[in-house]
Parts: sequence; structure tokens; C-alpha cells
Amino acid sequence: MGSPQEGPWLDDAAGRLIRPYTVSGGRTQPTAALDLLSMVMATGTAPQPHMGPEHSLALGLCDGPTSVAEIAAHLRLPAVVTKVLLSDLVDCGALTARAPRFHANPTDRSLLEAVLDGLRQRL
Repeated sequence: MGSPQEGPWLDDAAGRLIRPYTVSGGRTQPTAALDLLSMVMATGTAPQPHMGPEHSLALGLCDGPTSVAEIAAHLRLPAVVTKVLLSDLVDCGALTARAPRFHANPTDRSLLEAVLDGLRQRL
């Protein structure tokens, strides 16, 4: 079976043993408004008993503010499945979520130039 850090639903040879849509109960729409940059954080409230092991794994990754994208990467689940799991946890009060903070002008020229300079230095 898979290594302990991969969780119980992965196998080294076979890969994922349970399809992602099974993890979310076939749901594809989260009830909470989350995007990949949304930050979620555990509240200290326990998840509901009927929630699966993936909910517990996701909650365990949220000791501090963590992005939805980061949680999806750690869980090795598609973003939409991760959003459904996290929205379940938000709905039961186990997580709080906040929208990503953007600068007043997300297309700030100096920021874009700094990114471009950094990319040029890497080439």
C-alpha cells in the first residue's frame, strides 16, 4: 500500500484507489465561495462525524492560513474536489475562509516590471 504520508487512498503501484468524485460524494459545486487563492484556517471546532478521512486530512493542513491551491496539492486532489471538501468544513464551522487580498491596482506597472526582470534573470 502507499506510504504513510500519501494517505490511505493511494497505492505506490496503482495510484489513487478512490476516484476524486467519490471523495466529494459526486458533488462538483462547493457551497462556499472559494477560489484557488482563498485562505482557509482551522477554527478549533471538530468536523462532523459523518465526514470522511479526506476532510480530516484537509483540516489538518489548516493550522495557519493556507491557500486552497496548497491544500489541493498536498491532498493530490483536483481543485474542485478540494473546494467541495473545504466548503463542507466551512459550513460546519471547522474552517474559516477569506477571499484573497489584491492590491488596489492588480496590474500595477512596477510590480509587473519587477516580475519581468526576475524572469529575465532566470533565463
